[in-house]
Amino acid sequence: VQLQASGGGLVQPGGSLRLSCAASGSIFSINVMGWYRQAPGKQRELVAVISSGGSTNYADSVKGRFTISRDNAKNTVYLQMNSLKPEDTAVYYCNFGDRRGGYWGQGTLVTVSS
Repeated sequence: VQLQASGGGLVQPGGSLRLSCAASGSIFSINVMGWYRQAPGKQRELVAVISSGGSTNYADSVKGRFTISRDNAKNTVYLQMNSLKPEDTAVYYCNFGDRRGGYWGQGTLVTVSS
């Protein structure tokens, strides 16, 4: 499974960004896709995940501000990030998981700064 993420960049506090991640290769229909992030000097942490059935889970720090969604036909997961804060600054990593294990995409940098 290969993952191609896009959509990071520089945004001012209070702004919005949308991340996308497309999976390709051997895709099992039952899977979980999601986003993790790693800020400088910190461990990688879960941001949000969504199952192929549509169940979601969010980190408390992003609830109400971020929305994860997916297009199963395109094997693509999205992360709509609103009301961004400086503490959201991190490298965001896409993840794909199924019964074989987990796969990581390359990170995309999100910088929230004025």
